[in-house]
Amino acid sequence: VQLVESGGGLVEPGGSLRLSCAASGFTFNNRDMSWYRQAPGKEREERVLITTISPDGSIRNYADSVKGRFTISRNNAENTVTLQMNNLKPEDTAVYYCRAIGLSYWGQGTQVTVSS
Repeated sequence: VQLVESGGGLVEPGGSLRLSCAASGFTFNNRDMSWYRQAPGKEREERVLITTISPDGSIRNYADSVKGRFTISRNNAENTVTLQMNNLKPEDTAVYYCRAIGLSYWGQGTQVTVSS
């Protein structure tokens, strides 16, 4: 299993970023996919689930902290899952990880920093 996140960076409050995750090594279109984030100073075990998407993309769930600002989507033909992040806030600063629900694999993550 391989998960490769990209698209992070430094952005000012109110700005936007689009994260991508390329997945391989498992049957992508059979798995719910998710994004987690790990805030600065937090341990790996404290990664927070922020959004999930069903295999066909019809069901999406969001944590209250990102609801209305973030959108998860997926492309089963390309084995990718994306996270569109709008109206970013300083408290969104974290390393973001994608994960296949039910599989205990993590990618390297992508750093998102929201600061003026």
